[in-house]
Amino acid sequence: MARIVFDLDGTLIDSAPDIHVIANQVLADEGAEPITLAQARDFIGNGAAVFVARMRAARGIGDHRQDHMLAQFTRRYDTATELTRPYPGVVAALERLIAAGHKLGICTNKPIRPTRIVLQATGLAGYFDVVYGGDSLPVHKPDPRPLDTALADLGEGPEIYVGDSEVDAETAQRALVPFILFTEGYRKTAPALIPHTAAFSNYDDLFGLINMLETEAA
Repeated sequence: MARIVFDLDGTLIDSAPDIHVIANQVLADEGAEPITLAQARDFIGNGAAVFVARMRAARGIGDHRQDHMLAQFTRRYDTATELTRPYPGVVAALERLIAAGHKLGICTNKPIRPTRIVLQATGLAGYFDVVYGGDSLPVHKPDPRPLDTALADLGEGPEIYVGDSEVDAETAQRALVPFILFTEGYRKTAPALIPHTAAFSNYDDLFGLINMLETEAA
């Protein structure tokens, strides 16, 4: 059976609406204009600090405000779960994978505390044997070490990473792990331009792709 590690935001859950709300709360405190939901989706992927830096740049706020704004963003981020939902079909897909004997994990750039909170809030926490956040190790994606560590913790079996973005694709490449691209997440370029082993837009199709890659690895 395979070891399957998932990204979180934009892959398993659509968290952008909550992140959008708290981003605009922080900007309002700075007297700045809000960002759009599309901008919030575009800024997600490299962790909270990079999100805040991108948000600042979009509103012309100087670097000297980074630490303060990041602290305000992080304070709200921990409990920003009201609007976050799993993508359609996620729960059924995870249950089917576990029933087939696959071992599941999370490797995200989201800090570990809000990661665990949102997994509980969305009912997904019980499906994963290992969870690595963006601050679980001294490095984060696209450095391959968090993914390598998560896969090692899952034991033996073929390795697969499932994600939605360019960052996830680079992480998988650097870890030498097959990458399955979820095309409905927060990617910034066309799927054809993102290196991947397989791609899907509907979670009903994931189980078949896993079986295909597992057979090829045998």
